[in-house]
Amino acid sequence: MPVSNEQITEHAFLRGLYRDDYYPDHVVDLGKAILLRLCERIETESPADLPALYALTEVATEEFNALQDDFDAADSEIETVAREEIAEDFWFVAKAYGFADADVEKLIAVRDW
Repeated sequence: MPVSNEQITEHAFLRGLYRDDYYPDHVVDLGKAILLRLCERIETESPADLPALYALTEVATEEFNALQDDFDAADSEIETVAREEIAEDFWFVAKAYGFADADVEKLIAVRDW
């Protein structure tokens, strides 16, 4: 199911990572896909409250955890700049779906990056 939220379809996910040659586009593309899958799940499952949203973001965060190997293979890593960019996009997603009171640290609580 394609994403229908206009804020999401118009948003440039991980823009700062695409602008920096340290982060290979093909790996950043995988991160963008994770975020778009999260959006699809939110639209499909319609979480009723923050705990339900956090359950969905936990899955996406675990996918980013696994993506570290791809960054490493490309002589890159999820370091400070990337962590902040990813966290900002998680918060953007939460806000776009009506969860402006979401805690960004809880959105990505299971991160190991």
